[in-house]
Amino acid sequence: MKIRPVSLVLALVVGLIGGYYLFGVLRIHRGPPPAVPRPITARGDLAADERATIELFRAASPSVVFITTLTRRVNLWTRNVTEIPQGTGSGFIWDTEGHVVTNAHVIAGASGAEVTLLGQRRYPAKLVGVALEYDLAVLRIDAGREVPPPMPLGRSADLQVGQKVFAIGNPFGLDHTLTTGIVSALGRTIRSVSGRPIEDVIQTDAAINPGNSGGPLLDSAGRLIGVNTAIYSPSGSSAGIGFAVPVDTVNRVVPQLIAYGRIVRPRLGVMVDDRLSALVGHQLGVEGVLILSVSPGSGAEAAGLRGTEQAPDGSIVPGDLIIEVDGRRVRSRDDLDAALELRRPGELAKLKLLRNGRTVEVQVQLMPPQSRG
Repeated sequence: MKIRPVSLVLALVVGLIGGYYLFGVLRIHRGPPPAVPRPITARGDLAADERATIELFRAASPSVVFITTLTRRVNLWTRNVTEIPQGTGSGFIWDTEGHVVTNAHVIAGASGAEVTLLGQRRYPAKLVGVALEYDLAVLRIDAGREVPPPMPLGRSADLQVGQKVFAIGNPFGLDHTLTTGIVSALGRTIRSVSGRPIEDVIQTDAAINPGNSGGPLLDSAGRLIGVNTAIYSPSGSSAGIGFAVPVDTVNRVVPQLIAYGRIVRPRLGVMVDDRLSALVGHQLGVEGVLILSVSPGSGAEAAGLRGTEQAPDGSIVPGDLIIEVDGRRVRSRDDLDAALELRRPGELAKLKLLRNGRTVEVQVQLMPPQSRG
């Protein structure tokens, strides 16, 4: 039979189509080609600042702890009392005795607390002392030889705006989180949980979130320079404005909390009242603290300080108005207490007074604090 050219072309087309589908079937049978990862590009050595940050975190993180606060719940049917988690926060090891520093607001309202160390070792914590006026608290754990090394201390008096800082804490319950930033400002004043101002506070842009409270703020040498305590944020999360209680304050307050369970300050030996101080100060056109009375046998009496008296005609004769202590302006009792906390019993405090319209300077020997009972 003679094959026509049209038939030949048709046969070739059919053959090509059949071959295509046959090849497709064979490919399906064989499976897809192997997935080959792309080659990795070598990165070289880490930058010097990266290595320094990594080493800082490795050295400091064992001293940072995770704090879980507890609250008691009573079963109304069985009357059984159990403790359940209430909140979380951060803290750090202060000394080899197992003392842990954190914020007072972290443990506020809690019936107990548990401290978790790096490696998930957990210990019940005992409350040692609280200073609401500085938002600081001290706990203690009995970890024996398992206590991590204490956090190295630095200074806050010589900090400079712009130097690097590092915060380690447990934001939102995520333990041992590192954030970095700089000292954004110095000398800030914020309100403590007691309403009293905390002075010389450090402002930083290192991310501080809920759960970071009580954790350490470190300098580039890995030394403690502050305790992270508050943030300014409309949303409740980090907005780049965080605050830390300066370490110079912490190093003055914490030993007192360990020794006495509270802040102890020397006494001037006078009685004052903010409302009367404001009234008299307004009349005189000057801010200060009015002395209502002077304690017999006190350093204030020996220095000749004058209290408020009633004249024979029934009028009130204002006493001395304290306007400065050791060069620090004094506008309220809180200011007076803050100035006295920098001194020890037996030391001399230099006071500037307003007396009968004249400025007078005197030195007063400070007295030991009164006992609790």
